Amino acid sequence: MGSKNKLKRFKENETFKNVIQPTREEVLNNFSLKGKWHSFFDNKNPIVLELGCGKGEYTIALAQKNPDKNFIGIDIKGARFWRGAKTAIEENLENVAFVRTQIELVDFIFEENEVDEIWITFPDPQIKYQRTKHRMTNTQFLKKYNHILKEDGIMNLKTDSEFMHGYTLGLLHGEGHEILHANHNVYHNEGAPEEVTSTQTFYEKQYLEKGKPITYIRFKLKY
Repeated sequence: MGSKNKLKRFKENETFKNVIQPTREEVLNNFSLKGKWHSFFDNKNPIVLELGCGKGEYTIALAQKNPDKNFIGIDIKGARFWRGAKTAIEENLENVAFVRTQIELVDFIFEENEVDEIWITFPDPQIKYQRTKHRMTNTQFLKKYNHILKEDGIMNLKTDSEFMHGYTLGLLHGEGHEILHANHNVYHNEGAPEEVTSTQTFYEKQYLEKGKPITYIRFKLKY
């Protein structure tokens, strides 16, 4: 994407009522929407997050299918989720928002027990050992998610990375979390939830064209 295109998208994001772009300082210093997301959406419906949402394909697809839930996509790259935000406005989806911030600040964006479900879709597996601290399903991240999730909150991980799938499964087993569903090839094994197979992201389609299996884990955290 050219820099002119990026600038145009950044400017357009500023005009979208469904895009929130706080500074790091605003997030760290008693973020104004923390604990008040129901007032943003003007309803008491369940809140579902897509972390590292990219273009926001899952945020949009799930919001279209579930008008009785609120969906929030989070990513640091605003030029990417511009597409999702624009689609939501064009389709009058009132149950969608996007926040431009870093994933590690998620527990400053949401209050304890404020979130019902979290989706992590095709994260960078951060394979090198020195990158473990950035892996989105490491213990530190899982504890952040656990803090903001309700007691019976659900986690979803969908990835093309067999490494990420195996690493996460091993960690979940080792820490005693509850695995509700695990599938190492959702398009060739029966039993994957419909919402996992009915939505394909931009990158997922590329992986499928190359014959890469898509994996999925649905789980509950037990800290």
